[in-house]
Amino acid sequence: MNAECTFEEYQKGLAEDKLLGVLCADCNAVTVPPQAVCCKCGSQKLSAKELGKTATLKSYTVIRIAPDGMNPPYIVALAETDDGPWVMGNLVGLDPEKADIELIGKKISISSQEVKGDIYAIGDIRALTFNLQ
Repeated sequence: MNAECTFEEYQKGLAEDKLLGVLCADCNAVTVPPQAVCCKCGSQKLSAKELGKTATLKSYTVIRIAPDGMNPPYIVALAETDDGPWVMGNLVGLDPEKADIELIGKKISISSQEVKGDIYAIGDIRALTFNLQ
């Protein structure tokens, strides 16, 4: 790798209100969260890249039966960033009971929040959150 971006650096970036990914020198694909190889071509010629924090909501689901430690209902969404990669996070600031098809295509802003680890996790981490613009 030209400029490594580890999971720890990704997490630190989220804590500093930055969204970090990796840019492939071979095919110009951007991968978020950072991985050791390009998600498109498998190259290891990657460099760290800070992405913008706006995206378009592409899909979502309302979680009504949640794993231990989570409080349903909540919205999990999939969004395409303005820089290209798709990311998953929780849509916050909206009553899950009011979620409808009109959400698809809406512009969102990306941030993060701390999530407590469970018995299967490596500990507390920061997870992506989305807010409607």
